[in-house]
Amino acid sequence: MVYGVELAATLHQEALREHEKLIPDIPYLKGSLTGQLNSFLMITAQEVAVWKAMKKHGLTPAEAWEICHEALTRRMKTFPKIKRWLLTQLMYSRLMKRRIKKRAETNTHIRTGNFEVKYIIGDGIEFDYEVDYVACGNYKFVLDQGVEEFAPYVCMSDIPLGKALGWGLTRTETLADGCKQCDFRFKKGGDLRISSKTPEVQATIERIARKEAH
Repeated sequence: MVYGVELAATLHQEALREHEKLIPDIPYLKGSLTGQLNSFLMITAQEVAVWKAMKKHGLTPAEAWEICHEALTRRMKTFPKIKRWLLTQLMYSRLMKRRIKKRAETNTHIRTGNFEVKYIIGDGIEFDYEVDYVACGNYKFVLDQGVEEFAPYVCMSDIPLGKALGWGLTRTETLADGCKQCDFRFKKGGDLRISSKTPEVQATIERIARKEAH
């Protein structure tokens, strides 16, 4: 969609102001293994700010999401290729698999801030390992900001992130879609397959995919 120079400038400034107001509310998780979760929370806050700005002008969550998706896609292209490669290697390293296996064997949920996850080891054929979020800090943040309608879209941040970082991720359920968990299944070298059970969100995913294919 073309917004015009004047409206685009207005939305840009209002999104910046909305984000500035959100900053004190963004949770900060402490600990050596929380860097990625903190990064996700920052991305979520930025996307919520965009939606809040666009909502004031009668625009739709789908329209806001297309902008957020493109912005995150462009941002990931600026991420050094060597760092992307290293992060992918780390995800499927022996160290990571040992750590996940140990957590899976305890059959306990790991809680960090408003995130709560459980781990499952795969057979190496269908998937290498699964991380199920039974509570999500990103989802709670969106709810706390009073924009629940945008929550299923925010979950789709994993599409540009997964493409850029080679996650090999399959995900069919999210808390924001009304499911009991977010089922992250990772397979080294696998295709990225992320879908939504919210029809308008799935339609937006497919529309963006068609546009990017041309």
